[in-house]
Amino acid sequence: MSTHKTLVFHPTGGNLTISAMQNWHITVSDDATASEQYAAEEFQKWFNQATRLTLPLDTARNDEQVIIGASSTLGDEDIEITVDSSQIQISGGMPRGILYAVYQFLEELLGLRFLTADHTYIPDASAPQIPCGSYTYSPPFSFRWSYYRENSDAPEFAAKRKVNTVTDAENLGGKTQQQLINHSFHALVPYGTYGESHPEYYALVDGERDTNTHGGGPQLCVTNPEVIEVAAASAIRQLSERPGAANISVSQADTAAYCRCETCEGLNEAEETPMGSQLTFVNAVAERIEKEYSDVKVGTLAYWYTRKPPKTVKPRHNVQIQLCSIECCTLHAIDNPDCEQNQAFCQDTNEWAKICDDIWIWNYNTNFRAYDLPFPNLRSIAPNVRYFLRNNAKGVFMQANGNGLTGEFSDLRNYLISQLIWNPHLDADAHLNEFVNLHYEAAAPPILEYINFLHNNVEARGLHPRCFPTPEDVGLDAESTQTIFDYFQQALTLAEKPEIRERVEKASIPAYKAMIVAGGEMPSQKRQTLIDEYITLCERYNMSHAAETQAAEMYFEELRS
Repeated sequence: MSTHKTLVFHPTGGNLTISAMQNWHITVSDDATASEQYAAEEFQKWFNQATRLTLPLDTARNDEQVIIGASSTLGDEDIEITVDSSQIQISGGMPRGILYAVYQFLEELLGLRFLTADHTYIPDASAPQIPCGSYTYSPPFSFRWSYYRENSDAPEFAAKRKVNTVTDAENLGGKTQQQLINHSFHALVPYGTYGESHPEYYALVDGERDTNTHGGGPQLCVTNPEVIEVAAASAIRQLSERPGAANISVSQADTAAYCRCETCEGLNEAEETPMGSQLTFVNAVAERIEKEYSDVKVGTLAYWYTRKPPKTVKPRHNVQIQLCSIECCTLHAIDNPDCEQNQAFCQDTNEWAKICDDIWIWNYNTNFRAYDLPFPNLRSIAPNVRYFLRNNAKGVFMQANGNGLTGEFSDLRNYLISQLIWNPHLDADAHLNEFVNLHYEAAAPPILEYINFLHNNVEARGLHPRCFPTPEDVGLDAESTQTIFDYFQQALTLAEKPEIRERVEKASIPAYKAMIVAGGEMPSQKRQTLIDEYITLCERYNMSHAAETQAAEMYFEELRS
């Protein structure tokens, strides 16, 4: 299908027909790694289900064969596929590229779709012809995390989605040696170790050294020379315990109580941002780390009060900058010039891209206040990912409801996000429509209408929801919630198969939630019935969390009382 064109195709002429492969073998090296062997087995399994041909696995070369093996000349996750009339060669980098190459072949050249952990769409591929030539691809993001529990619970599925951050399993190629850039001051200069003997290591706030450990605090006095040495030594020690690590976080605590001592404040005033002292500190630590680990990158957050880049201080060549978009509108693309809420983040990102070629992104794709409330961000995902790529992003953490399974369209969003961070140039609308039509079949039309209604309704009201929106922030009132509820009731009537009805039921949970929290005045019996049905569906589909910090059972008790 044209919407899935990731591989760059260089034709040589002619086609390979599936019917001509009756006597072919699948060839792997007799010393194949775990991921190569698994890749060959996966090819055999899914090729059989699509074509009804069972190609035997072999270690001896044959005249007609599918050769599956890693290539030392390719990058970790690069893909190279060659097709001619007597041979298919599927190659990829080690350790994950070979497996991704097999899945890309199955998706793009045979039409399989790995939609959810328990739903793979398998077309009848017994008749197709595969154009002869070479196919190549190199993913632009080296760190890709679609942060959904479905991926962590089912790492085999995460591998199919090419999410490279969730498992150490050798057969799945392990995970990238790059780690998420995150708050780390508490681990580098622990307050429990140094707080009593060296209070001067910590932030001066309102004339006193901070002692508050909330949010991984207190922040450090980042211009204190001893703090630089202690933090660098801690980072180097941590790296010695992580052989092969590609990066390490040297980053602020999750608190706004940064140091206001005379030296820190003087640097911040000169640089016109608290990132002045912060980045100077990170550069100093990175310089010391480089002497011991020349290939390791040092990552730091550009977050909250440090998001604005300094006037003159620039990141060292071994420093990664991770921008966090927590203040942004989730309805509109970050670079939408008509969305005033996103302009400051967009400006900061543009400026960072001028001085750093290793940008990382922490982006938000759920409602942390209520995972299962309708959330209109499906239109902004693709333009945001493309915007990140244009601004030197190398890693993308798309945070969502990673501790629950039933957030609003978590299945669809995981599919869409993982596709786009693998290839940002795909047609997102086509992928969304394809997923909905394949996953919900006859019930798809009202679900697509719901998606359009939700986004259009918020747009028409001039709203700019962030990642903690209230029902009002996403345009929910008695009229709109009834419209949403009706769409899903219609979808349920169209669900002709038991498995389709189950998928629609799971997707309908947010419609019940909307009616409960924003449906307006209604008879008490109707409200009680909605609550009972909502809780039944949540329990049926394993809802673990109603919000980021609220377990589902706690929320159910609130509703019942």
